[in-house]
Amino acid sequence: MLIVIPKESQYGETRVAASPETVKKLIKQGHQVRVQSNAGLAATWQDSDYQAAGASISENITSMYSDAALILKVQAPNTQEIALYPEHAALVSLFDIHRYPHLGLLAAKHIDAYALELIPRITRGQSMDVLSSQANIAGYRAVLLATHYFPRFMPMLMTAAGSVKPARVLILGAGVAGLQAIATAKRLGAIVEVFDVRPATREQVESLGAKFVEVELSSEEQAAFAHTGGYAKEMSDDYRQRQSELIAQQAAQADIIISTALIPGKAAPILLTAATVARMKSGSVIIDMAVSHGGNCPLSQADQVVVSDNGVSIVGQSNLAALMPTDASSMFARNVLTFLALLVDKDANYAPQQEDEIVQATRVCHAGSIYFASAGLAAQVTAAQSSQTSAVSATADAITADVITADANTADVITA
Repeated sequence: MLIVIPKESQYGETRVAASPETVKKLIKQGHQVRVQSNAGLAATWQDSDYQAAGASISENITSMYSDAALILKVQAPNTQEIALYPEHAALVSLFDIHRYPHLGLLAAKHIDAYALELIPRITRGQSMDVLSSQANIAGYRAVLLATHYFPRFMPMLMTAAGSVKPARVLILGAGVAGLQAIATAKRLGAIVEVFDVRPATREQVESLGAKFVEVELSSEEQAAFAHTGGYAKEMSDDYRQRQSELIAQQAAQADIIISTALIPGKAAPILLTAATVARMKSGSVIIDMAVSHGGNCPLSQADQVVVSDNGVSIVGQSNLAALMPTDASSMFARNVLTFLALLVDKDANYAPQQEDEIVQATRVCHAGSIYFASAGLAAQVTAAQSSQTSAVSATADAITADVITADANTADVITA
């Protein structure tokens, strides 16, 4: 089976869906692997590294997909890329599925598409969980990014010139990213406080040496968290009011805030209002990790640093994992390799285990049908949608290759 690894097209995306390590394993399993030239360059992997692992290198983006049975990506394809895909291929990628608008185009070409962010949080899925592996990296990088903008030391220091107080770090959200942010901030010597709407996270937070800050829950609110699958959920207006007051009090004392709160399928909740930012100390820093989904602070702007009137730096880096592309790509690639065991048989043929719960959870397109009911999408592709394929192909012919190729080297620049 021919597996194609393209260079990512999204601006600022430095990761790649397969590493030389995983390519070597795919070759050993009996697959052919074709990698787009310079696909791994931003992750420090040369074309020669992939060739040494057994892959072929393609410099022609049009012919690269010829005869492809499976395409592996980090970010979901745009319309120009879809136009180049062969019919009846399979695609594995992150999709940001609640907002992705092109499932109809994939279904019209009878492409089987699997959204990695939909892997269920079950024990068997942990080794495939790209959200967790990438969030781990993002949480670590968020703290380091905060130290870049913070004008003071993180740890307490006793020097001949006097003592320096430790920085106070407030982390909003104790998911995978938040827990890694706690561990990193503690290693750097900061005092760490953590807020999360899920009471069950207290034990994990305290095991890392941080103080857990919580809004007192009613019995009804406590019961609501019993069936959330490990994710945060929307809360009542009354709870949000109590939450806002508590966070405002804690934010006023904080030097650095790392905000990680997301709700699957919905805009990120506003946790740091403009009024809360106005109460913060000059020189303090907010890293809004939810900026790509609207942000936890209304002042955040994607991939920019906004400085408030009272001197608070609000950093809206939308793809923190891409700032560490080598390890991020390595971990992503291993997750994907494990996931592929559910899609490929022992003879290296595409043969998805259709009854497997992970396959069913992640499958968003199959045999011309859409299996994910996001906004504006019908559950079934009609014959009329087949005309979309021709329209997309015509569009692709008029677009030059440099539209498809992003300059990944600019990803670590945050524009002020």
